[in-house]
Amino acid sequence: MNDWIARIGGRLEDGARVVFDTPEPARRALEGPVMSPLVHLGILDVVGDGAERFLQGQTSAQLSLVDGEFAPLGCFCTPKGRVLANVQLWRVAPNHYRLLTHHELVASLAEHLAKFAPFYRVELTPRDDLALIGLFGHEAPAVVEALLDVEPPGTWRQVEREALQVVGHPGPVARMVACLPAADAEAMWSRLAAQVTPVDNATWRLHDIQAGLVWLDASQRDSYLPQMINWEALGGISFKKGCYTGQEVVARAHFRGQVKKRLMRAQLEGEQLPEPGSAILDAADKRLGEVLSAELDAYGQAEILAVMSTREPKEPLSVAGQQLKLLKLPYPLERLDPEQLAEKH
Repeated sequence: MNDWIARIGGRLEDGARVVFDTPEPARRALEGPVMSPLVHLGILDVVGDGAERFLQGQTSAQLSLVDGEFAPLGCFCTPKGRVLANVQLWRVAPNHYRLLTHHELVASLAEHLAKFAPFYRVELTPRDDLALIGLFGHEAPAVVEALLDVEPPGTWRQVEREALQVVGHPGPVARMVACLPAADAEAMWSRLAAQVTPVDNATWRLHDIQAGLVWLDASQRDSYLPQMINWEALGGISFKKGCYTGQEVVARAHFRGQVKKRLMRAQLEGEQLPEPGSAILDAADKRLGEVLSAELDAYGQAEILAVMSTREPKEPLSVAGQQLKLLKLPYPLERLDPEQLAEKH
């Protein structure tokens, strides 16, 4: 259902990258409102009378907080506490929840949840008929209000108008994801195009990196505890809810301080993008961790998110032959309860 992308001047490459002819897209995102089709993300709908109870027993999110206004993070884990998919959840209607995750994980998450769905009489539907458009930049909230006729949402909040939902994401500039029927995407894009510049979705992914936010893909599934991707620091784990799959392991790792690896942000002295899984090496060529995501910044240098050992490393560090410099995360590495986050707005 991505045919509309070619009609608006975009090129779909490698199945998950959209490219436009806009020069210096990363720089444009710092100067004014920009937009991009977010084809690297996907949607799974969970619908049915038992949807809230079903999700409450499967995800780290506190479902009572997902009320049509608060749209928090969550994750689905194995019994050993490893993340099968990290998601953002929002409520479309009573008994209808929407899960945003990496597009490679939609099918596997649906297959995993299908084992339990019949007991709660819920239906799981991958929504290939929906389009996701990222709107970001310093003037993006004003554009959303003027041209989409909705109140721009704050981070991890949601607003909606008819079949359109808009959810807020963190980043160095205001960022929002518009979710709408793919049949309506071209018309909405054309309405925005007078004031908003098209950019590659790599630019959105760069802002995810700068926000310290990673969306695990199929190669990273079942590899990390939620804390290893800083999910509790982003409000993606409720430690006040009841049991869910993997909850005991996740809680024990938190309360006993057993997390020895963390998501870290870094810049490389070079313009070569390392592949996901590339090793982070210390001065003695000892492996400290691996790259999860990488994109070029506005100055043509590679920025990455990597899961690394929390031990003091022996510098210099490198990845794929390029020297690595650790950068500060935009949030403290401490627990942020979603219950607290929901009350801030």
